[in-house]
Amino acid sequence: MKRIFKILALSLLTLLVIIVTRALLHTPETTSLQETVDYSLDEDLMLAHLSESIRFQTISHESSQDLNADAFDNFQAWVSQTYSQLHQTLELKMFNGTMLYKWEGTDPTLKPILVTGHYDVVPVIPGTESLWQQPPFSGTISDGFVWGRGALDDKSGVIGILEATSYLIAGGYQPKRTIYLSFGHDEEIGGAKGAGLVADYLEASEVQLAWSLDEGSFLLDGFLPGVDKLVASVNVAEKGSTTLQIVGKGAGGHSSMPPSQTAVGVLAEAITKLEENPMSGGLDGLALAMFDTTSREMPFTLKMLFANRWLFSGLIEAILAKDPATNAMLRTTTAPTMLSASVKTNVLAIEAIATVNFRVHPRDTIGGIFDHVSAVVENDNVEVRPMAWDGFGLGQPASKVSSWESKGYKNIEQSVKNIYGNVIVAPGLMVAASDSRHYGRVADNAYRFNPFPLTRDQLAGLHGTNERIGTDDFVRGVKVYIRLLELGSGQ
Repeated sequence: MKRIFKILALSLLTLLVIIVTRALLHTPETTSLQETVDYSLDEDLMLAHLSESIRFQTISHESSQDLNADAFDNFQAWVSQTYSQLHQTLELKMFNGTMLYKWEGTDPTLKPILVTGHYDVVPVIPGTESLWQQPPFSGTISDGFVWGRGALDDKSGVIGILEATSYLIAGGYQPKRTIYLSFGHDEEIGGAKGAGLVADYLEASEVQLAWSLDEGSFLLDGFLPGVDKLVASVNVAEKGSTTLQIVGKGAGGHSSMPPSQTAVGVLAEAITKLEENPMSGGLDGLALAMFDTTSREMPFTLKMLFANRWLFSGLIEAILAKDPATNAMLRTTTAPTMLSASVKTNVLAIEAIATVNFRVHPRDTIGGIFDHVSAVVENDNVEVRPMAWDGFGLGQPASKVSSWESKGYKNIEQSVKNIYGNVIVAPGLMVAASDSRHYGRVADNAYRFNPFPLTRDQLAGLHGTNERIGTDDFVRGVKVYIRLLELGSGQ
């Protein structure tokens, strides 16, 4: 018996040594220190331009009848006037309200690059206007922030690109590689009439981009446990999206004589099953690459877990699945968003309908999601109905995964480190959607990243209330764009 205990103790000690040793070796990858690069900019003027851009209520509504076309026309005119030298130097093509600028390079043998953003914004939720600390379309500069709809999503990106390009033009810079700049007018409603047509044009013109950069994640501040550094999450892919209707069926009739289970009850049971049985996921692919990089900066206990995934993978995934932000990295997500049933309080519904949106992970297909849902809610009184999307059939699949070893990715990484210094740069997965769903088909690699810091508190402003960007953060982001245009077009 003593021998068994000795063998067991020795085995446990050996296991502990392996776990600790692997954790001690799980250190940040050695990289050459990047020089700090700085530019002398008129910061007050840049911030004033961002403020002015926010005042244009370029809102994309689901219904075209609600569109304020004048706001879009006025914004375009403002761009041509405010950035007159850029406007006069670069070739401009219009695709409805989307602007495509071309800055011709000196070496036609080099593949072009595309840097893009969108200037349309989502509406302010009716009734929430009073919750804003500053009026949502005021562009107020106060308390170290620029406030308003589009401050983060995505007029800061558009104005940042315009400011960076204008700076280089004013300084006499001439790119070797042709640069395209695209500013979308309908990204918030799918981009089919803007970025989609631009991609069609580039494809018809036989233009294949070396890489493209669109909006995406940010320099995340305080999102990862125990990581004090900013984490530049450069999204190398984005999730797709599909929507299904889950229909619970019943006999209907008068509410005074309800059956043991109504159509609403059938639907509720189906939705509960869906939420309790999410799509399978896992710490692999992009999620693994991101957490392998970032976990090297975590406290020892967390580092120990990630360094020994062979032993703790189940525990790691369980921890990550509890946070909506990290759970979305692991799997296709399930989100019931809309409900409808009876037309009157005393009438039993014949059909109760839930609209459920799924954000498609690169490992999954739209057909696979339909099969999963059908199997989970299997019931003779439940029907699963696909919903057609305007311009996307039954949904948009996940994008292809771009390389994080390419020159384009390395250009982005170096640009960020040149301006921000000692930050973590890691590949990531965009859990929402962008115009890169279109541009990706004409680019060898498509990246999604906004070079501005973002806190969890600011995150709530994206499509929500009190959207804002730090004034210093915006200035630093402009400098990243300048550096990126230099690096990306100079080789």
